[in-house]
Parts: sequence; structure tokens; C-alpha cells
Amino acid sequence: MSSHTLVKVAAPEDAAPPRIVPRRRLGQWTAAGAVLILFGLAVNSVARNEAFQWDVVGDYFTSASVLRGLGLTLWLTALVMALGFALGALLAAFRLSANPVLRAVSWGYVWLFRSMPILVQLLFWFNIGALYPTILGVKTVNLLGPVTVAIIGLTLHEAAYAAEVVRGGILSVDRGQIEAAEALGLSRWRRWWRIVLPQAMRSIVPPAGNMLIGTLKGTSIVSVIAVQDLLYSVQLVYHRTYQVIPLLMVATVWYVVVTSVLGVGQHYVERHYARGSERTR
Repeated sequence: MSSHTLVKVAAPEDAAPPRIVPRRRLGQWTAAGAVLILFGLAVNSVARNEAFQWDVVGDYFTSASVLRGLGLTLWLTALVMALGFALGALLAAFRLSANPVLRAVSWGYVWLFRSMPILVQLLFWFNIGALYPTILGVKTVNLLGPVTVAIIGLTLHEAAYAAEVVRGGILSVDRGQIEAAEALGLSRWRRWWRIVLPQAMRSIVPPAGNMLIGTLKGTSIVSVIAVQDLLYSVQLVYHRTYQVIPLLMVATVWYVVVTSVLGVGQHYVERHYARGSERTR
């Protein structure tokens, strides 16, 4: 056949584009179905197990003693986080200082308090009277009560972690941003307040939110020194009624409720500081 007899057939202009078929993910859907089945079985088991005594949980959930313990837990969490981050910010400034003595002090503090378990710290401060029977002429037993010991121990512990969170947030800000602010003649205070801090908060808020939730749950450890927080309040009840499981469920549900609320708040705070960046979801 000669080349003159070849006829070029043009594709019709209105031809439909090829249909894109999504990939079938049979394994993922199978795994998701199995997880849902297991989750349903677990919920059914918890709901129908009479040993949980949900009627007792409902009776004590909003009782006066439990609500007082919850209030103390929330107050202790807020105070410890405020004091811990205030001290942590100061330690972070020391660590970023050009002074080698301040850097060494900050590094030594973080190293020491991150190395000691929080329970050991609380017991140490609770028994500080064995080392110093009097402070400024006042008996240590009268000066440091259980609540004061809890505040001191938890604050010193949180400050060590907060220092690293703040330091990491400050170091995440590009050096060029600070140099540009210096070139514009902004004062040191305005550079930190208007340039460094808003950008550093993008890196500070997520771990700080996790620390807040961890501190809320971690306050339950103060029950070992007879601070009447949420856990200690339910312990007082079940030591009297011997209804251990339902009273522990009262504390558990309250912790779940409060941490869920804090998690929602953390999401919106993160979204606020992520404006103008790719991390907006």
C-alpha cells in the first residue's frame, strides 16, 4: 500500500476523557470494619457489665465531695502551668544567653529535674522537715502543708519541660526575621513581642497543650501526700463504701470530659497561631 493511500483519521473533538477509577483499598476497609466491630464489642461489654455499677457512678458523679476535688484539681493545674511556664521562660532565656554561667545554671536545672521522677520530688519536699526542721524561725511542718508541697513539686517539675518547649519555639524562628526587624530599627522588646513570639507560638502551643493535659492527669499523684484532689476525693468515698470500681469510673469520666474540653481549646489556639502558614488544619 502506497503512502498516498493512507488516510489519517482524526479523533472526534467531543470524545469523553478517560474515566479515572479510584484504587480499591480492600485491606483498609477490612481493617476499619474489624476495628469498628471490636470497638462495638468493647462498648457493649462496658455498658452491660453490672460490675461497673453505673447507677452508683451517676449518684456520685456530681456529689459535693467529688466536685470539690475536681475544683482543686483544675485550680492546681492552672496554677502549676502558669508558674511552670513563667519559670520555664526564664530558664529558656538563661539557656539562650551569651553568659556561660546562666547557660550552665539553666542546663543543670533542666538536667536535674527531668532526671527525677515526680513522685520522688513530691515525697522529698513532703519530708523536707527532716533536713530543715525550721525555716526563718518557723517550723517547716507548719510552713509547708500538703497543698504547698504539691505546688512546689509540680511547678519545679513542669518548669524543666517548659524551658525546653519555650527554647525550641524561639529557635524555630528564622534568624532572618530578627535581622530584618533590627534593620527596621525596632527595639529589642518590640522585636520579641511582635516578631519572635507570634512565630514561636506555632511551635510552642502544641507541646504546651500536651503538657497542660498531662499536668491535669499528673495532679492525681498528689493524692499520695493527702491532697484532696479528684482522685483522693473518690478514694475517701470508696474506702468507706468499698465501691472501688464505680468510684474510679467517676474520676475517669471526669478526667475524660475535662481533657476533651482542653483538647478542643488546644485545636482552636493552634489554628489561631497557624494563620498564614500551611498548618491550618
